[in-house]
Amino acid sequence: MDKKIEIPNGWLRLLEPEFSKSYMAKIKEFLNSEYSKNKKIHPSKSLIFNAFKLCDFDRVKVVILGQDPYHGPRQAHGLSFSVQNTIPLPPSLKNIYKELENDLKIELDKTNGNLEFWAEQGVFLLNTTLTVEENKPLSHSKIGWDIFTNQVIKNLNELKSNLVFILWGKFAQSKTDYIDDDKHLVICSPHPSPLSAHRGFFGSKPFSKTNQYLTSKNINKINWIKRN
Repeated sequence: MDKKIEIPNGWLRLLEPEFSKSYMAKIKEFLNSEYSKNKKIHPSKSLIFNAFKLCDFDRVKVVILGQDPYHGPRQAHGLSFSVQNTIPLPPSLKNIYKELENDLKIELDKTNGNLEFWAEQGVFLLNTTLTVEENKPLSHSKIGWDIFTNQVIKNLNELKSNLVFILWGKFAQSKTDYIDDDKHLVICSPHPSPLSAHRGFFGSKPFSKTNQYLTSKNINKINWIKRN
């Protein structure tokens, strides 16, 4: 991992102290050791903080929490649930698109799973673990990233109002301890994975609920459909 972390000024003001703490030094040491062994780590170094680059703190309206990055080749690019252009949709993202279509009564181009256009509108697509070894899901879940991303969630909760937190699955919902639901809207449902989507993810209507809430707070709603 590069010594200099490039993230926008809004995030940097809040998170700069974290980068000098001992847990972050341990993360850097671990990752640099893995890179030196030529292990394949996703996403690439330049994209580890992509969610922050594309959606600075001041622009965040919605937070969608994932667990760790996709672990297949060329899939992950630093945004939860999103994949890079030309990559087939993973099963969870297929179900997210299916729910989006049913929720908003529209049809989507399901050949493209890149959600950067959400991020650019203020949807912060945060994985709580920011790296993973190829073909080894959750392989970096115990190296300290959770300390960092928990602080990110705390900052969002404390310093902003009227955010929408979309928490899919038990792991994401474990972060409700850090979220004040008197200040923010928290939308919870089962995970969109094929193993759990039929237990209540389908029909949960997170996209319309989000826009209804934002509109009620005089905040511009998210265009979930149209790419720029």
